[in-house]
Amino acid sequence: MIQNLPIDDALPDLIAALRAKRRAVLQAPPGAGKTTRVPLAMLQAGLTDDRILMLEPRRLAARAAAERMAETLGESTGQTVGYRVRGDAKVSKFTRIEVVTEGILTRMLQSDAELPGIGAVIFDEFHERSLNADLGLTLCLEVADALRDDLILLAMSATLDGGPVADLMQAPIVTSEGRSFPVDTRWLDAPLGPQARRGDALVDLVVRAEAETRDTGGGLLVFLPGEGEIRRAAGALAKRLPDTCTIRPLFGAMPFADQRAAIQPQAQGRKVVLATSIAETSLTIQDVRVVVDAGQARRARFNPGSGMSRLVTERVTRAEATQRAGRAGRVAAGVCYRLWTKGEDGALMAFPPAEIEAADLTGLALELALWGASTADLPFLTSPPEGAMAEAQALLHMLGALDGQGHITAHGRALAALPLHPRLAHMLVTAGPDAAPLAALLAERDPLRGAPVDLSLRLEAIRDLARFTRTRPWQVNRGVLERIRSETRRLRGGAKTPGHGRLSPAATVALAYPDRIGQRRKGDAPRFVLSGGKGAVLDLSDPLASAPYIVALDTDGNPREARIRMAMQISEREIRDEFADQITWVETCAWSKRDRRVVARKQERLGAITLDDQIWKDVPTDAVARAMLDGVRDLGLRLDGAAARLAARVELVRADGGDLPDFSTAGLMDTLEDWLLPMLTGVRSAEDWKKFDLLPALRAALNWEQTQLLDRSAPASFVSPLGRKVPITYGTEGPEISVRLQELFGVTRHPASGGVPLKITLLSPAQRPVQVTRDLPGFWAGSYADVRKDMRAQYPRHPWPEDPTQADPTLRAKRRK
Repeated sequence: MIQNLPIDDALPDLIAALRAKRRAVLQAPPGAGKTTRVPLAMLQAGLTDDRILMLEPRRLAARAAAERMAETLGESTGQTVGYRVRGDAKVSKFTRIEVVTEGILTRMLQSDAELPGIGAVIFDEFHERSLNADLGLTLCLEVADALRDDLILLAMSATLDGGPVADLMQAPIVTSEGRSFPVDTRWLDAPLGPQARRGDALVDLVVRAEAETRDTGGGLLVFLPGEGEIRRAAGALAKRLPDTCTIRPLFGAMPFADQRAAIQPQAQGRKVVLATSIAETSLTIQDVRVVVDAGQARRARFNPGSGMSRLVTERVTRAEATQRAGRAGRVAAGVCYRLWTKGEDGALMAFPPAEIEAADLTGLALELALWGASTADLPFLTSPPEGAMAEAQALLHMLGALDGQGHITAHGRALAALPLHPRLAHMLVTAGPDAAPLAALLAERDPLRGAPVDLSLRLEAIRDLARFTRTRPWQVNRGVLERIRSETRRLRGGAKTPGHGRLSPAATVALAYPDRIGQRRKGDAPRFVLSGGKGAVLDLSDPLASAPYIVALDTDGNPREARIRMAMQISEREIRDEFADQITWVETCAWSKRDRRVVARKQERLGAITLDDQIWKDVPTDAVARAMLDGVRDLGLRLDGAAARLAARVELVRADGGDLPDFSTAGLMDTLEDWLLPMLTGVRSAEDWKKFDLLPALRAALNWEQTQLLDRSAPASFVSPLGRKVPITYGTEGPEISVRLQELFGVTRHPASGGVPLKITLLSPAQRPVQVTRDLPGFWAGSYADVRKDMRAQYPRHPWPEDPTQADPTLRAKRRK
């Protein structure tokens, strides 16, 4: 007898919409039955004579869905209903419904865009917004519009706001209200303190939940962020839960038989499932009445600035928390325990970000190049970030997958055909089958716990596990190791090219990470500059800390200086052999802040690392001058003396509307190339710059007309009655001069500059200030008499006439008698 499910009420409307529009968006909450009911309903309705393809984000969900539908039909998997996932398939010529993981659709589209033999494509769990699902829907929409107007497209979602997807697909929305029992949510009384051990608190909460709900029956489903947290919690709970409880881990990387055991009902005792987010919507775990939510999720985050991705643990969103809680109300009233307070719930984000917004986009960029379109040409629900796409395309160009115009190359087509990240695909295609163990290892999580970063240790464990465990102290994750071995066999069989010769493991991995070849910086700390220009650091105690060259294979992604988590030592000879076509001699002539001089070198480089460094002896003078400009920007301008006076004159005339260049300090710094560069010959150090006379360079910056205007409007000097040029200083109080009082005898009109009266500081014969005036005739007629008394007493040998207006100017003293 087939159980009645909530989705059944919505199926007639869904079939009608698909029959009329060939497209639809189905919104149905977790547990409504959409994954197993909808494909069978479409098949029974005869919407298409071809196969129905349903995409699932995870292998476990794909196999479980296929098995459940086959069981409903009373058949075994591989007959009417089959599945295809990486490394496993059960299909036959009779298969009408095929459940596949999302990447398989992309390969089918790239192989033949018309999708021959496929009549409908269902995007299950589209609310997860995986990168492959977004790409698959985008390509299918273009195919349906251009080649296959009969292609049926259906997006199914548990929590997604269907409006934007429906607008993109130009499709109707069908909603299933679902059916669930009430869930009693229980929160922490107070937030966890900053010093609290979250893992211990979670274990305490699970023990409490099991005790408080023991009489209600049903299993417990505990949500944790990842495999490591699951294993630690399982070890702790095994010591504290009753013997009647069976602990069942559930995460994507574990063997399928163990995954099935976690999903299936348990005949005796109480089942406690410790699961990642895989159990939120993709799977139905039967007989769950209690949920314990640790409140965390693990997501991939990509930093365009560092070019590195890393998994980060983040708070769950409200949508994820709601889905998790709902798992407790599938079969009866349930309870959800949350490892946070009710007050903290308001700070949660509404929805998780789409993967396309935060992931490494190298694979996407390669697929688009193979498709022959740019992101602007395709109907994406969320456009890929421009920065991340630029980083991805730069990497593909470095790997030889794209040409100079951004078009895919033959090598790029070979990379796209492999189910690997383009880095690892490039390594496998270039090095051949011998690179398969390395590709499998780098595609998986680290099989060693607590070991140094050296990749060679992982290769030892793969080659001879028994010997490794006898001679090495580190713990081995045997499940991960077995997956690496299995993937190695598959990749070795799929490697179609022999490679270009036998390479060392270090040279092989460098093919995948040409931008992560690291050169140790000078100094005691194990800090490295990577060929891609970023910085990385090792723990001082790590055996590779003294290596002159490494390949950094995994880091924590810190954009300032990434901490290396896996690496391999490589020799300079291997670098030269494998990257000879990328190693170039670069002539550099630059200002060194540390040396405070222009440094000219010839360097042999691979990207940002320097393999050889020599003095550049015959450096052109113009290169030195240009480098010295940076020195001037570093050291600053020194405007004093005649140069300062000239700049002040120019600024005075400019302030009055004169058409002259900007001689302010900021203006001069902004135009160094125009006025200073031609004059810097022979200047290459801070000491040279200290001695440099700016006046000729500033004068040369003025043409003849500008010089004439300047001299008329703000003369450089005042010509005394004796014919001597006295420099005029132009300051904030206007033009001024300092001149011996006796030199102005006979002057009856006050001197001016550009129509502005000069401020005159009158000096004694000893060049000391005597009087400041802006009215010389008034001074002669007034205070001169008092000054004369003082001066005659101090300087009796100098002339001090009673009427200075009738005296001759002089700088001489009287002759001794």
